[in-house]
Amino acid sequence: MPSLKHIYRLGIKELWSLVRDPMMLFLIIYMFTGQVYIAATVMPETLHNVSIAFVDEDDSVLSNRIISAFYPPQFKSPMLISLSAVDPGLDEGEYTFVLDIPPDFQNDLIAEKSPAIQLNVDATRMTQAFTGSGYIQQVVFGEVSEFVQGYRINTEPQVSLALRMRYNPNLEQSWFGALSEIINGLTMLSIILAGAALIREREHGTIEHLLVMPVTPIEIMLSKIWSMGLVVIISAGISLTVVVQGFLNVPVQGSVLLFLCAAALCVVATTSIGIFMATVARSMPQFGMLSLLVLLPLQLLSGGLTPRESMPEFVQKIMLAAPSTHFVAAGQGILFRGAGIEDVWINFLAMAVIAAVFFMIALNRFRKTISLMA
Repeated sequence: MPSLKHIYRLGIKELWSLVRDPMMLFLIIYMFTGQVYIAATVMPETLHNVSIAFVDEDDSVLSNRIISAFYPPQFKSPMLISLSAVDPGLDEGEYTFVLDIPPDFQNDLIAEKSPAIQLNVDATRMTQAFTGSGYIQQVVFGEVSEFVQGYRINTEPQVSLALRMRYNPNLEQSWFGALSEIINGLTMLSIILAGAALIREREHGTIEHLLVMPVTPIEIMLSKIWSMGLVVIISAGISLTVVVQGFLNVPVQGSVLLFLCAAALCVVATTSIGIFMATVARSMPQFGMLSLLVLLPLQLLSGGLTPRESMPEFVQKIMLAAPSTHFVAAGQGILFRGAGIEDVWINFLAMAVIAAVFFMIALNRFRKTISLMA
């Protein structure tokens, strides 16, 4: 049976080693402060200060009305450029949209000749190009319709759609970004810290000291799991309370304690993954490269960024074996919807089973690695 005294003292040793590693400390602080703030404040799906230019070859009342309809904060102040400056401006990335109003546009419209306006789009800025094209089309059609009819047509729909926004009434991007980043950061750091702790033992030569001490591999592994897991969970709790709820004013619907309990189950599995990866990698650079192969699927395919329902069915089934999938489901349910244990118990059970399986796999691999070094 593992000794609790040995596990405790070895864990304290890991904490002191972490304190002496400034880069790891910086990574922890940044992930739960700066990265959370960035994820909460960026607006990848909204138009904000989009650069737009106009080639006004008509110089009419209508063309001036169209140009003046674009203003901040969705767009930057419109710029008038010549036709020869369109391609160089798009090539250099100065403009995302360039609207070319042809000569005699207003006269042709009055004469019912159906003139065309050319919209040039820098499609490398994919999200802005997709959203902005539709928005620009609505603005231009509205101005043209009002000019021709003398008034803006507002067609009343026959059916009224009553919207009820659950969990995020104002569709605030910061609510989703901040909470999701804490979930992703917790998963990533628990893998990195646990794996780095084992590799640090090997690089500093202290792993040989442990081999001659009366400690077992399971005690060494458990000490790394509780110490690194405790650091990540405490950091996530402080970030959730101070940064998210305090600084960003993002409301948390459910119990923070219940969320941290879910995090503890996930951390057991992810730290076991980190230790397994550290036994495979021979150096910190190799561990870093290996982490990319593991972390990217865990973050992109677990449902934190994209709903799992939109993924291929075989990907959904494969990712059920990942602890982050169930942690994201439980975390979003608790933090966004105020779910209780009666709503997320199945995710807790799944994480407990996955954590036990990953722990046994990592422990078996760790014992083999230790026996080869002895």
